[in-house]
Amino acid sequence: MPSLGLSELIVILVIALVVFGPKKLPEIGKALGSSIKEFKKAAVEISKDTEEKQ
Repeated sequence: MPSLGLSELIVILVIALVVFGPKKLPEIGKALGSSIKEFKKAAVEISKDTEEKQ
């Protein structure tokens, strides 16, 4: 699967700006960041639990 280049990221950001507006983007970014953080935390906990069981 090819990675995203700079031009693709710029297009995605412009579309997000048009769809959500400049006031909503920081809120969406913050929510997305906290969601990713929680997902990583849960993944680490699951891997620790599986290591303890073995």
